[in-house]
Amino acid sequence: MPIEKHGVSLGIQRTGSQFFLRLAAVGQLTHEDYEMITPMIESALDGVKEAKMNVLADLTEMEGWDLHAAWDDFRLGMKHRQAFEKIAILGHKKWQAYAAKVGNWFVAGDVEYFEDEAAALAWLQSS
Repeated sequence: MPIEKHGVSLGIQRTGSQFFLRLAAVGQLTHEDYEMITPMIESALDGVKEAKMNVLADLTEMEGWDLHAAWDDFRLGMKHRQAFEKIAILGHKKWQAYAAKVGNWFVAGDVEYFEDEAAALAWLQSS
């Protein structure tokens, strides 16, 4: 029986002189995953001195959300929508590109989709 992996890892990463929030999602995210990660994301956002934060969301290993988790994600994004300057979504699936487009409707900053991590990081560092 294969082990099903799912969840999110979260960290603050520095590239050059810029800091950004890096999240990596794996598998099919659940409401229970969001119950665990929401306080971590909120703590990371509270700890940043910058007025607005850049984010690299690595979704290359993400399969999707269950319905409750999708709602949790939406609520978290709406609560912190003013906190982001740029969000780079890194992925390899068509739905992830659509998620970036939809994200632009709800987030005050810019959301872009990338299939190449170097291009995503270059965009996050550009002004």
